Amino acid sequence: MLHPDLLKILCCPETRQPLALADAALIEQINAQIQRAQLRNRAGQPLTERLDGGLLRQDGKFLYPIREEIPVMLVDHAIPLPG
Repeated sequence: MLHPDLLKILCCPETRQPLALADAALIEQINAQIQRAQLRNRAGQPLTERLDGGLLRQDGKFLYPIREEIPVMLVDHAIPLPG
C-alpha cells in the first residue's frame, strides 16, 4: 500500500495531473484483460504480468501500474483506458 503522503506528491509524468489509487474493481477488470492477452501498454507492448494496483490519472485516460508496491511512473508503461 502506498503511503498517503507519497500519493499526495505523485503526479502524471506527462501532464502533471494528480493521480488517485484505482479501485479494486478496475484492477480486477484490467487483470482479466491481461490474462486473456487483450491489453497493451502505451508503447504497444502486450501486458503479461498481473497488477497489484494502479494509479489513475485524473482525466481517467491512463493508469500507471503498481507492481510489488512500487508505482511504475513511465509514460510508455501507462495503460490506456477506454472512454
